[in-house]
Amino acid sequence: MIYDITPPVSPETAVFPGDTALSREVLLDMKRGDPLTLSTLRGTVHLGAHADGANHYGADAPPIDQMPIEHYLGPCQVIECAAARGRRLEIGDLRQPVASERVLLKTGTWPDSTEFNTDFAGLSVGLVEHLASEGVRTIGVDTPSVDVADSKDLPAHRTILQHSIAILECLDLASVPAGEYELIALPLKLVGFDASPVRAVLRTLA
Repeated sequence: MIYDITPPVSPETAVFPGDTALSREVLLDMKRGDPLTLSTLRGTVHLGAHADGANHYGADAPPIDQMPIEHYLGPCQVIECAAARGRRLEIGDLRQPVASERVLLKTGTWPDSTEFNTDFAGLSVGLVEHLASEGVRTIGVDTPSVDVADSKDLPAHRTILQHSIAILECLDLASVPAGEYELIALPLKLVGFDASPVRAVLRTLA
């Protein structure tokens, strides 16, 4: 069974305030009599489900095209969390023990990808340190950030950088039960960029 954990991407997709929403310019259109349809896309690379390049939060860190592809492909675990809106998750909020090097945290605090609610849950430094100690190399969240919305010093991002962990954000985990899966969430090889949209799916293990 395959779970599509990628929210739809459209001009209605919410982005961080001040970031660039999706827009489409149709250059050619078969409905207008053109021989084919041709479009230009404009929008933030942090659009919908996406992978952060480490240079998004580390000045001299690798861009998305240099992130190891193994972060985004392989066994993973969905963990349900006892999340409260606007609060950072702690170790005790994990409802299952860590059992994979790729972990997707299901908080349910950003339920509508077309509305940017600023009170989604973030991650505490203690939780990131715990995940790193368990060998986690990828952290995915169902929110727009691993830090809370109003964070300026980004402690979760900085701790993740220290441990060379990759980040996936804005995943749709609403219909996915806790458990172990295969993750496929490959970013585009956008040279020098700070993120890339992904088509993220989970496949149940045989």
